[in-house]
Amino acid sequence: MPAPRATYRLQLRPDFGFDDAADVADRLAELGVSHVYTSPYLQAAPGSTHGYDVVDHSRVNDELGGPEAHRRFVDRLGELGLAQVVDIVPNHMAIGSPLNLWWWDVLENGRSSRFAGHFDVDWDPPESKLRNRVLMPILGDQYGRVLERGEITLEWGEDARFRIRYFDHVLPVAPRTLDRVLLGAARRADGGTADRLAFIGHSFGRLPSATTTSHADVVTRHRDKEVLHDLLRTLRHEDPGARAAVEAEVASINDDVDALDDLLDHQNHRLAFWRTAGHDLDYRRFFDINSLVGLRVEDPKVFADTHQLVLRWLADGEVDGMRVDHPDGLRDPAAYVELLRAAGPAAWIVIEKILEPGEALPSSWPVDGTTGYDFCHVVTRLLHDPRGEAPVRALHAEVIGVDPDDAEEALAAVVHRAKHAVMRDSLAADLGRATELFVAVSEHHRRWRDFTRRDLHDALEETAACFSVYRTYVGEDGRCTPTDARVIEEALAEAAERRDDLDPEVFEFLGLVLRGDLEPGAGTAATELRMRFQQITGPVMAKGVEDTAFYDHVPLASLNEVGSDPSVFALEPAEVHAALALAADAAPRAMLALSTHDTKRSEDVRARLALLSEVPGAWSEAVRRWTAMAAPHRAAQDAPGWPDPRMEHLLWQTLVGAHPLGADRAVAYMEKAAKEAKRHTSWVDPVPAFDDALAAFVRAVCEDEELTADLAAFVEPLVPAGRLNALAQKLVQLTAPGVPDIYQGTELWDLSLVDPDNRRPVDHDLRRRLLSRARELTPEQRRDADDEGTPKLWVVHRALALRAERPEWFDGASYAPLAVGGAAAGHAFAYLRGGHAAAVVPRLPLGLEAAGGWQDTTVELPEGSWWDELGERRWDGGSIRLADLLERFPVALLRDDRGGTP
Repeated sequence: MPAPRATYRLQLRPDFGFDDAADVADRLAELGVSHVYTSPYLQAAPGSTHGYDVVDHSRVNDELGGPEAHRRFVDRLGELGLAQVVDIVPNHMAIGSPLNLWWWDVLENGRSSRFAGHFDVDWDPPESKLRNRVLMPILGDQYGRVLERGEITLEWGEDARFRIRYFDHVLPVAPRTLDRVLLGAARRADGGTADRLAFIGHSFGRLPSATTTSHADVVTRHRDKEVLHDLLRTLRHEDPGARAAVEAEVASINDDVDALDDLLDHQNHRLAFWRTAGHDLDYRRFFDINSLVGLRVEDPKVFADTHQLVLRWLADGEVDGMRVDHPDGLRDPAAYVELLRAAGPAAWIVIEKILEPGEALPSSWPVDGTTGYDFCHVVTRLLHDPRGEAPVRALHAEVIGVDPDDAEEALAAVVHRAKHAVMRDSLAADLGRATELFVAVSEHHRRWRDFTRRDLHDALEETAACFSVYRTYVGEDGRCTPTDARVIEEALAEAAERRDDLDPEVFEFLGLVLRGDLEPGAGTAATELRMRFQQITGPVMAKGVEDTAFYDHVPLASLNEVGSDPSVFALEPAEVHAALALAADAAPRAMLALSTHDTKRSEDVRARLALLSEVPGAWSEAVRRWTAMAAPHRAAQDAPGWPDPRMEHLLWQTLVGAHPLGADRAVAYMEKAAKEAKRHTSWVDPVPAFDDALAAFVRAVCEDEELTADLAAFVEPLVPAGRLNALAQKLVQLTAPGVPDIYQGTELWDLSLVDPDNRRPVDHDLRRRLLSRARELTPEQRRDADDEGTPKLWVVHRALALRAERPEWFDGASYAPLAVGGAAAGHAFAYLRGGHAAAVVPRLPLGLEAAGGWQDTTVELPEGSWWDELGERRWDGGSIRLADLLERFPVALLRDDRGGTP
């Protein structure tokens, strides 16, 4: 199966379901993509706006239209010659609703659940209070207070099932504990009614224990409890006396705090204050989200159960490819993708793997590549002027009050502190489980058994904080690649240096475990520690860096993007050529992304912000001027000194990058940014005084006519140059080695910010009309219709048309730089694909204008006849002046066209 020509990401949601997607499919076909790439659409939690909170893998989401609408969507794609790529979520499921029948079964039956093995639950934690129980941190206050206020109640529904309710949360009652309820009801009843209630109650009490894992006992328990529930249901509906007796007993228990507490204390779940989750949680979460529980997808049965529908679509030809969400959360990503590839030998499979700069995807993984954040990092740096680095960083240092020479150390300190904060707060339970395993390992070795629990805990925490990548991939068999060994050694060396108060040998000991050099056999504590540790470092990196440091330390916001290293300010054309040539060899079918549902800001916002690197002096003056102009708004807050300079500096960048930005959107973004930065407020520990002061300040700034007029005047000359940057990076995305993905709406100018701002509705009818009209325009008219976004739309359309006509020039084809010479050579980026298609784009447009334009700068095309798809002119090969080539349209896409004009 060939790779997709291009994908178009659609964010499905209750107000944009399968039928809506089917209605716009013809537009996507006309645009030129080959595959519609959807957000996850298996049954998700009620009201889900993103689909990553799956509750049922056996059906499509009813809120998107259900199976009938899904069939219409698939049929419509087939009519149009489009194929489909689906986003799948193997790492976790949502557990906030009874709709997740597997999790409900676990809460009801504990360790004896038929699905206990599906979820990553620690049934034997050190704390006896949690042994064989699942912590449910859903309470808004301490358990005792909540119970005494009567906010937890026992319910008996019309289906004769008993449930525990806490406001909107409902949980099942363990069947064996129903004996106390039904026997109490029997004492309230008479005659045969009492006998029947007593029989059912005693029978529930004699069910096999919830702690058993014996297959025979599990089968017996589940069979018998369902028979008993059926008897109870019949009794409820046919015997008014029984119904009255049970209802009276339920009311009595609800009125008796001690009785209700006793019943709750014998459940297979333990209700708790939500703040206990970070330290006491006994199941693996998706990062720090309590309502998303980790799956044990490495188990073949779990894999089969969670992938049944997707793999059926793949086998039936309804789906061509899969985007795998968060593979680093899995116990063994390599084993998982091997299972996936075996199930779909010809499928296009890309994984949401965040590669740090310089890191490569393991070559042994049978996937087509990543989802493209590494590409985004490289291309974004092409737009930055390296000469602006020092002054941009100096301004930020001035703003946050550090010496410019210490700016990079400041970033490193923010990252290191944030990683530790994550492990001491939201990931404390995960680190605690790893510590218990480390203790167990040390107890079996006389050389290391005297290391204290604190020594081992601190060594684990510091080593995780020093990881330079998301994780390593040492398998259960203990095989460690040289790359993983290097990562581990570098982290251990830095950790030992930072924690010179610890015995250095504790890090040597940990290294043996992490590399698989100590007890590599499966099932040992050392193996389990290694596998668990590898699942910890990814969340530490994601939450500590991308979700904290990237909002807290922001010299230039365009640098702080998913998968990027903010310390890398710019890349020269030769460095970008090298990266793209490597991609052509190593990952020619990887996805290429510029905007996604997870990016901190859209591609066009970054394209505009990159210009600040070209005018750092003017930028510094503007920031100082706006800071002074905003002083009255700052002073008007009840909380002196808030918002802090870091947040204010991010605000100025955001207002410039997304201008014109309304107050409501600006406030929403800054509120999220401040809570993610976690310096003065956070999602876990909000500080209302700071939150209110920040919101009031942002709104006052946005409504200050003098200040906003000054800001608009600053942005005005950046708009055309930013659009030029946007066109340049878009054409590179559409023609570089790999499969370009167009995130919904970004075929026009798009100034969206972080989720949920980037999920706003897209005007597909407008895009349809603009493309239709663009066909009738000249290149100059398309170029000049830039306020509508027509230039970007036309670049996307023509590049995809060429890829459709000549796929062999792009799919797996060669990549070669084209020589550029002359006075402005550093402002051009040009390359050849497959020997027959050339892309030529400008870079650093403000500097180019200041230098007097292209002057004598030329690009060297191979001999032959070349047709420019965008400028609509023919060129002979050889040396071509860029001033002529880019006269009619600002970027060029040339095809070897010796056969004549199209």
